[in-house]
Amino acid sequence: MSDVAGVATQQDLLELRTELGLVQQSALRTKTDTEAALAQADRRQRERATEEDRQLQSLNQRLDALTTALTALGTRVDELNTRTEALGRQPRTATPVPSPLPPATTARPATPAPPSAQTEPPAGARPSTNALQPQDIYQAAYIDFSKGSYPLAIAGFREFLRRFPDHQLAGAAQYWIGEAYFSLARGYVNASQADKATEALEQAVQEFRKVQANYARSDKAPTALYKEALALLDLKQPAVAQARLQYLVDNFPQAEEAPLARERLAALKPETR
Repeated sequence: MSDVAGVATQQDLLELRTELGLVQQSALRTKTDTEAALAQADRRQRERATEEDRQLQSLNQRLDALTTALTALGTRVDELNTRTEALGRQPRTATPVPSPLPPATTARPATPAPPSAQTEPPAGARPSTNALQPQDIYQAAYIDFSKGSYPLAIAGFREFLRRFPDHQLAGAAQYWIGEAYFSLARGYVNASQADKATEALEQAVQEFRKVQANYARSDKAPTALYKEALALLDLKQPAVAQARLQYLVDNFPQAEEAPLARERLAALKPETR
């Protein structure tokens, strides 16, 4: 009886071992299948992410192209508007009448004439087509500025001031020189060129100060003071900037920049104590 029980136990143990081997093989296959499925899912996920990145990059490129085109169109519109305004200020004459005066008498005088005399030719005389009017040089420089061609704009406005230092637009021309240097400084900052940015900011401060020194009655005088203060803040000179802002508030209380100057002063006073 015990022999039979021993044989049965060994047979049961053998069956259990066989079943255990089958279970282990099944578990191994399940693990292998699971790992393969996970790898396939991961590969598909990476492929999907790569495709999404590719689509996103394509969309960004299209967006950049559209932005560039829109900027170019905006610049072109500004240029056309400027030219239209310049043409609108020119006198309209019916049929050109040949000048009865010799060329020497039709030449533009060295001292700029009043605005009305600069835009309207004398009765019976035809204006010279070769001589540039002050507004022509000013508008050309302003167009360069609006297009972001700051070095050309600076050269144009300097040429305007050299020829017409007493013109009614001289103060504005001097202001735009400072504004051009200020814009150049921002470009250098974006390009991580700190030394050039500092140099441009220092030059902007000098040009803005010339507005107040030489053209104190210009409409651009308060604007130049405010922009000078902003440049000084960028140069880490808050005390000097505060003094310029206070001068603006005291001497141009009705200017559009006065409220902005007061806000800046309120923010600066705790720092300069």
